[in-house]
Amino acid sequence: MCGIAGVWGSDQPALVSTMLNALHHRGPDARGLGEPLGAPATLGHTRLSIVDLTGGDQPLLGPGGATLVANGEVYNAAGLRAELGPERFSTHSDNEPILHLLSDFGPDATSRLRGMYAFAFVRDGELLLGRDPIGIKPLYIGRRGDDLVLSSELKAFPPGVEKTEPIAPGTVWSSRSGVHRYWSVPEAAAVPTEHRSTEQQVATVREELDRAVRSQLMSDVPVGAFLSGGLDSSAIVALMRPHIDELHTFSVGLPGSPDLAAARLVADHLGTVHHEYLLDPAELRAMLPAIVFALESFDQDLVRSAVPTYFTARLASRHVKVILTGEGADELFAGYTYHKALVDDAALDADARRSIAELHHINLQRVDRLTMAHSLEARVPFLDIDLIEAALDIPVALRRPGVLAPEKGLLRAAVSDLLPHDIVWRDKSQFDQGTGTAEFLETMAAEFAGHIDVDDYRRRHPDTRLRSAEECRYHELLVDSLADPEPILANVARWAER
Repeated sequence: MCGIAGVWGSDQPALVSTMLNALHHRGPDARGLGEPLGAPATLGHTRLSIVDLTGGDQPLLGPGGATLVANGEVYNAAGLRAELGPERFSTHSDNEPILHLLSDFGPDATSRLRGMYAFAFVRDGELLLGRDPIGIKPLYIGRRGDDLVLSSELKAFPPGVEKTEPIAPGTVWSSRSGVHRYWSVPEAAAVPTEHRSTEQQVATVREELDRAVRSQLMSDVPVGAFLSGGLDSSAIVALMRPHIDELHTFSVGLPGSPDLAAARLVADHLGTVHHEYLLDPAELRAMLPAIVFALESFDQDLVRSAVPTYFTARLASRHVKVILTGEGADELFAGYTYHKALVDDAALDADARRSIAELHHINLQRVDRLTMAHSLEARVPFLDIDLIEAALDIPVALRRPGVLAPEKGLLRAAVSDLLPHDIVWRDKSQFDQGTGTAEFLETMAAEFAGHIDVDDYRRRHPDTRLRSAEECRYHELLVDSLADPEPILANVARWAER
């Protein structure tokens, strides 16, 4: 995993180098700068070495002065290398296929990639900026005078950058021809697919999830997993276990929290090398400003789930450089409490497709920022696009809460043979609830209410629609941590408005 930054419109090596300083946490192992031939541009890269540890530094250079900086992992890199001709490759980096695909076929070739990635590519005086289909990896652009500035994180933008916005997931932006969309969350089929039995649908979920997990184990460094003891993370760990002799798993929680007990049960059942960290309220309080700064958001719900993510990532980074996590299962398999109120099949299906399309600036932002704050790469098998397409093709009646289980019945059935009964049928709880941090943050919220004049704070920030004293405090922490908060504030998405 890495950080990328750049300027298009003029050569700015000193400016890009300063931006890379702010992205050091995303890639502490190496850094590079490049000024593409025949183009007024500077591209920069900070590297977290995962694949081809000695030969994969960037920028990557190709024929005709082609220059690439990329962030992420291309899981089908080996197949693409074989198709494109191994003799053309100068490294074993999984990002190099991006360089040759774009050089040969242009932006539409991005549809052949499978993985999580964001990239900047320059050749023949054209800049291409692209992002993976779901937006697992971030990429933002803004304007600084006549120049376009790009960065993996908003906090790395220099002063004076305006009109900041994300590159949309599933798109490639060209400096010549504008936006090319190569993938979207599929719409509901006008004609239902041929009937398959419930058993066949369950088997499809198992096969696709198992394939996605196996594809995301590629690495030249140790791979571990977050393990909350909930269904989603436990399923991922169970499918990883046969392929990793010494699988490290990680969980956090306040003393006595249900996640710690459930995670121990799963770890013992699967035989993982399990690590846990007991959260301390004093430490939670002390680290809250750093968490909000890393997250780049003041959204109340997002901050609450970011707190345990921060500490789990910190714990994992002491043992591995890559982890897999269960993000995305609730969207695919109707796992949220509010899904039970969507009694109309069309409404439930539409919500699934919409929420998957919006993950990039909500939960996936949390996963990216809080893991990368600790130089840790997070992979999300549930958001493999072939798995997404297969799951959304299953009739809504089988995905509906209460059909096979209170929620996520398809997923429970698909992994029921891999996990203890108490885990497969454990009631769902949000990450912050299972770790006990939600209750702690509610206590803190009461303290905030006693120290913040909410009405006055809202009047001073009329465009942000702050919901509570708690959210006002997170907003205050974010603003106070930044020399120029506007680029970040302009891009904060609201979980409650999903």
